[in-house]
Amino acid sequence: MLFKVILRPDPEDGGFNVSCPILPGCHSQGDTEEEALENIKEAIIGCLEALNLRVQKHEESEKILEVALN
Repeated sequence: MLFKVILRPDPEDGGFNVSCPILPGCHSQGDTEEEALENIKEAIIGCLEALNLRVQKHEESEKILEVALN
């Protein structure tokens, strides 16, 4: 699965800021573009894991299952 991210130079620190617009609050940074992109991968995983923990059943007949994305 691919995620679109926005990479911006940080004029104050000289590094790069990066965010994933479809995951509000999912941001990271790095000294280089490559480092920022590696860091946002970890941030995306963390955001998705946190969202996944919030899943709850609304009715007794519902099941919570897990599926793997390749």
